[in-house]
Amino acid sequence: MSKIAVFFADGCEEIEGLTVVDMLRRAKLETVTVSIMGRNEIHGSHGITFLTDTLFENTQIASFDAVVLPGGMPGTTNLGAHEGVVSAVKEFAAGGKLVAAICAAPSVLGQAGVLQGKKAVCHPGWEDKLTGAVVLQENAVTDGNIITSRGMGTAIDFSLALIGALADEQTVADVRKGIVY
Repeated sequence: MSKIAVFFADGCEEIEGLTVVDMLRRAKLETVTVSIMGRNEIHGSHGITFLTDTLFENTQIASFDAVVLPGGMPGTTNLGAHEGVVSAVKEFAAGGKLVAAICAAPSVLGQAGVLQGKKAVCHPGWEDKLTGAVVLQENAVTDGNIITSRGMGTAIDFSLALIGALADEQTVADVRKGIVY
């Protein structure tokens, strides 16, 4: 079974992160919420405070099969400034493990140099931050081991793409049916 780390920073877009966690758990995929803030309490960009499962510094990131970066501001900036997150993105991408980001967070992938020649999407206005990518205008795009999505309104499509990459089509169908999508 796949094990997924969803990185959270203050200023994240709550729906982009928590929808992914909810959907992956509905698919029975082991999903761990990881704070990069040195504390479990996260303050989202829209005033929603929530707790993560663990802290980055207490986590063996290499034991995961996938990492997910929610967007939001300044959450994306916080993720991109965290050396451990950027290192994990580079190592996972190079090792063929799944790397996924939504909204502004694909800019962290661009900054890390993992989008060279890859098809990718992001929140409108952030396209210039997708260094080396072939930029598309779709809800969610999978190119090899990289999955990107455009924003809060595409969080379900993004989550289903993750489930498709980590499980099977029957699981995707079951989750779609369960949420009436």
